[in-house]
Amino acid sequence: MQDATRRCSSGVKMVAPLATCTKEEQHSVNRFLSSEGVKTIEIHRQMKVQYGDACLSQQQLYERTRKFMNGIHSVTDSPRSGQAQRVMTPETIAAEEAIVKENRRVTVNEISGHLDRSQRSAHYIVNDVLQFYEVSARWVPRHLTAELKERRVDACQVLLKRFEAEGVAF
Repeated sequence: MQDATRRCSSGVKMVAPLATCTKEEQHSVNRFLSSEGVKTIEIHRQMKVQYGDACLSQQQLYERTRKFMNGIHSVTDSPRSGQAQRVMTPETIAAEEAIVKENRRVTVNEISGHLDRSQRSAHYIVNDVLQFYEVSARWVPRHLTAELKERRVDACQVLLKRFEAEGVAF
């Protein structure tokens, strides 16, 4: 048990760092310790020992402490304004796939214009969701079909047999 025991800068023994944590948990710890009069820098040091890389930054703790001192006591983040995110639906993904399969030389600009989507969304769906990549101005699937996989296995078996028969001369 000696290996798992650690001491933080205040001398308190820590049995083991927490494997998982949420922002809300860390905000709660910050709220409690700041109400006890512990300085934010010391809160950050203690939390860094316990949470490791998942710990909130010192700046985030300072901002949250300031909110607590100004009367905001919620540990959850408030919703932010901004552009609403468009949800990727199976229909929009299928529509992009149909466009790409119909014309392999279609550009992301043409896809985004045709489906009234942003270029970034169209690019994300084509590359990351459908997993196509561009080769010589054509969209090509990244994964082999079952037939192509069988042909590759057959070719490898032929080469292996030739190597076994011819040896180093192969």
